[in-house]
Amino acid sequence: MNKNSVGLKAAPSLLAVALLSILSQASAQDATPPPPPPSADNAKKLGTVIVTGTRADNRTESSSLTPIDVVSAQTLKQTGTTELTTALARIIPSLTFPRPSAADTADSQRPAQLRGLSPDQVLVLVDGKRWHPGAILLTNGVLGRGSQAVDLNTIPLGAVDHIEVLRDGASAQYGSDAIAGVINVVLKKGAQGGEVDLTGGQYSAGDGRQWQGSANFGIPLSDKGWIRFTLQDGNQDYTNRAEPNRTLPAQGTTQRYGDPAVQDHNLFLNSQFDLTPNVQLYAFGHYSERNTTSPAFFRSNVSSNSVPSLYPNGYLPLEHADSTDRSLVLGIRGKTEGGWRWDVSGNYGGNRVSYATEDSVNRAFLHDFGYSPTEFHDGILNAAQQSFDVDIAKELSTSFLPNPVTLAFGAEYLRQTYQIDAGDLTSWYTGTSGVSGGAQGFGGYQPTDAGSYSRHDVAEYVSLESNLTDRFGASASLRHEDYSDFGNTTSGALAGRFDFTDRFALRGSASTGFRAPSLAQQHYSYTSSLYYGAGNSLQLPPGIYNTGLVPVNSAIGTLLGAQPLEPEKSRNYTLGAVWNPLDALNLSLDVYQITIDNRITLSSNLATTSPAVQAYLAANGVANLNYSGIAYFTNAVDTRTRGVDLVASYLSDFGSAGSLQSTLSYNYNKNKVTDIKANPAVLDQLGVNLKRIDRRDQFGLLADTTPRSKLILNEVYNLSRWSFNGTLTRYGSFVSYNSTTATLDQTFGAKWILDLAVNYNLDRWTFTVGGDNVLNTYPDKVIHANDNNGTMPYSVFSPFGFNGAYVYGKVAYRW
Repeated sequence: MNKNSVGLKAAPSLLAVALLSILSQASAQDATPPPPPPSADNAKKLGTVIVTGTRADNRTESSSLTPIDVVSAQTLKQTGTTELTTALARIIPSLTFPRPSAADTADSQRPAQLRGLSPDQVLVLVDGKRWHPGAILLTNGVLGRGSQAVDLNTIPLGAVDHIEVLRDGASAQYGSDAIAGVINVVLKKGAQGGEVDLTGGQYSAGDGRQWQGSANFGIPLSDKGWIRFTLQDGNQDYTNRAEPNRTLPAQGTTQRYGDPAVQDHNLFLNSQFDLTPNVQLYAFGHYSERNTTSPAFFRSNVSSNSVPSLYPNGYLPLEHADSTDRSLVLGIRGKTEGGWRWDVSGNYGGNRVSYATEDSVNRAFLHDFGYSPTEFHDGILNAAQQSFDVDIAKELSTSFLPNPVTLAFGAEYLRQTYQIDAGDLTSWYTGTSGVSGGAQGFGGYQPTDAGSYSRHDVAEYVSLESNLTDRFGASASLRHEDYSDFGNTTSGALAGRFDFTDRFALRGSASTGFRAPSLAQQHYSYTSSLYYGAGNSLQLPPGIYNTGLVPVNSAIGTLLGAQPLEPEKSRNYTLGAVWNPLDALNLSLDVYQITIDNRITLSSNLATTSPAVQAYLAANGVANLNYSGIAYFTNAVDTRTRGVDLVASYLSDFGSAGSLQSTLSYNYNKNKVTDIKANPAVLDQLGVNLKRIDRRDQFGLLADTTPRSKLILNEVYNLSRWSFNGTLTRYGSFVSYNSTTATLDQTFGAKWILDLAVNYNLDRWTFTVGGDNVLNTYPDKVIHANDNNGTMPYSVFSPFGFNGAYVYGKVAYRW
């Protein structure tokens, strides 16, 4: 494996030079005291102008027609974490961010869920431009199984000005993927101001030590523009909460089960230049590298996968994912004398992941040739997109309406690509002896898996928005899409808000939406090695087995009932109330329902070990299988999501005694599979145990394995130079379902997590000491039938992981 970092290997030294130069420049400026704490008076006056879910240029968070959260950079950093998605999950109750482990590098691009839906059903924008998805497809039994999601953690916290989270379907405004909502990351702008941060910490168990340094600063480009830099560099050691194997206690703890080891380097640029007083050239983009090392399952010296000649005491394969992200948005925007606003931009983004396995063996290669490497290059995944966008808007005055109407229209050309490159021969070799082939832990992509795929989409949209009266605002949107691989679709949306008084309003929306099947979901092909516990869908004893994920158009997939994928279609309904009874108190309550037809999900693992199945496949030209079962993507289910979001905030101003900002937010969310299409006839003919969708997916991964409720109570007390932050989060109970039998289901109880931090401001410096999960709370332990003989004692579905308490310190310098 090539472990050299490309392009940013010198990032630590570059960052150090940048920090020293910035500090020397900033220290020459006059020191200024920290800004005064907010008061109830100015809290009422301030209203953040939003840019998500609206094309108007004067819509604020408090006057939004649809539910939206605006999260400032300061609030993000108060969470204590260095990960953008983790910070959002600690603030937005409808957003969950689990920490999967031992799941074929799913922990290197962890999935985020909004309202319990699939990670690829939330659209991510950066400054209003579509962000690219990661190349990894989640194929194992984790939350978000089957999704190819955007990796929000590729965006450094230091580059963020604020984030707008639209909790409503928005396909009519933005196109595919916006079924659950939209996360729009708004970047810092201008040449003024900057910040340098250094943070470090570790878990109370003594592992997981990590540090991160970041710098954000701007440079003027004459008097007409600016360029802003964000540099970030960090390292995280792995954590391990595995326990000894009950059947082999003398070996001690041989498994690793926890967070991966991570090295991260990131460079983000944002710039703007005034070509004329009314025309601006702008560009932003980034280059990042993240190298992770994750464990597979330990192969003991008495298991069927043992290789005593190489590993007399057993072996633990380690999986490496070297991920590189690149993006660039270049555009020009302006405003005509007649008031037309226009924006023309080009957008490129891509993710490349190179896989390698070490401390492993290919048993089939060893059997056939008498030797085997212990390190393997497993192949490369590439996902990329390019788009060209034209957006035009204007406020039009009419004689019959008291307020202008915002007319917006535009078009987008979107091209997407996906590529799989095969690994080295030794990483995937299977032979014909019947001995398990491929590198143990993570076998390489085979030449038959390799391929390059592309498609394009042409979209047009139009929207109207206005305050039809001084109290009633409304909007309407329509968007048409034409994909080269599945055809046309049209989405529409209506939203309205009536302000009964200056302090109370009702709002509601109805929309249709869609999500196009990703190229990876249509074409991904891979053979993986997984542990299957008791009652597994393969109908085999507990153990480690190879399973194949095959494309829907493959020979074996077609023979076992796979069909071409269709787009998902959704209908979203939201009704809410906004109440501001006091200047210092803000309340909002929104209830919603989302129905999705033809939802794309990964099928259960269909066993191929029975004589009937093997005879059927052999008779149709498919033989010499290197796996015990297969899965493919399918539109087999319809789902319904119902829930409620509550947000309440109160600002207490104690004058010279400081201020207390209290925020209570709550989400209740219930997902249900409302319909499963009939099993393909061929599966019923081959055996009653072959179910295209099993109960683990039907009742669990698509429903109750994400907690139905999440409550967050946050208190921030400011007194002079001191600030105290406390967050109490309650994660509701969740259920882990077995694939075949209810006796192996397990309900995990609700848990409370307490995070505390204290900050001291000294001129331009801020010193922070904090702790996450200070009460050292762990999820319930897994029942013996599901814990891999005791080596994996906690559930991979835990919404807050299973690492325990984390303590950290941080130093920041701002100017």
